[in-house]
Amino acid sequence: MPHVLLERPLHPAGRAILDARPGITVETATGDVADFIARAPKADAILLWLTTVDAAFLDRCPNLKVVARYGVGFDTIDIPECTRRGLPVAVVNGANDLGVAEHAMALLLSIARRIPAYDRMVKGGEWRSVDGPPIGELAGRTVLVIGYGRIGTRVARLCAAFGMRVMVHDPAFPTPRIAADGHIPAPDWRAALAEADVVTLHCPLHAGTRHLIDADALARMKTGVWIVNTARGPVIDEAALVAALRTGKVGAAGLDVLTVEPPAKDNPLFGFDNVILTPHSAAAAQETLAKMAVRAAHNILDALDGTIDPGFLVNPEVLRKNA
Repeated sequence: MPHVLLERPLHPAGRAILDARPGITVETATGDVADFIARAPKADAILLWLTTVDAAFLDRCPNLKVVARYGVGFDTIDIPECTRRGLPVAVVNGANDLGVAEHAMALLLSIARRIPAYDRMVKGGEWRSVDGPPIGELAGRTVLVIGYGRIGTRVARLCAAFGMRVMVHDPAFPTPRIAADGHIPAPDWRAALAEADVVTLHCPLHAGTRHLIDADALARMKTGVWIVNTARGPVIDEAALVAALRTGKVGAAGLDVLTVEPPAKDNPLFGFDNVILTPHSAAAAQETLAKMAVRAAHNILDALDGTIDPGFLVNPEVLRKNA
């Protein structure tokens, strides 16, 4: 009887789908990584949040038939090793793009309108609507969207709806497609940095994007640029960002992801009033959690049945290999 192991409790919308399926057993780990790893050898299917899956992990799991993620990122999974073993790696494409895009805009609007600062001011007894911290409009500003997948395309459309001039960089998308969507293609993203008032990141983390925003990239940006990151923390060189915040090169940042999560209590980013931080919660809206849970549950069951849609796999080539 196939055994499904969940890294932590799953949203009821997805858990109900698993529980309704006869002929399988479902177990939930405590959320502690060590507990999950200890239970994994019995599993035919696992549902991951951010636990690392490498060759050593897979060696302990001889029965495994699918690795599923409760999300769309897969930087914690050794994809080549899974592919070598014929293991499909499933993600919840299409389930969280709206939620993450809205969160990116929330961070951007909070930067522009200084929402956290005004909230603290009012609660502290101050009421200064004109001579308080300076705020700005989004309309008329130029934004560079780096990464034009499901989330980046939504962010680009939302920015355009706010009247922003939208530049887009993504080597996976031809410039005619970006132009046809009404945006400005930016194949040379480093050159485009000099034009951007805002840089928002929506690219996956891999060797080519780790520290994409480094000291050199920051030096090319306008003084006072705003940076939003809802992708992965290591896409930004955090030390270089801190240095740029100290000099004023970066005017503000909205970050849902950090290099180390959870961060150390002495993380220097905590010391900036112009940095807004959220705890990797861009996909945590209740509606988003439900959609991801449903998709993840179907991915697991479909993989066990041998009927999974390759559109939800990071490595669809394993279907041919296993045929």
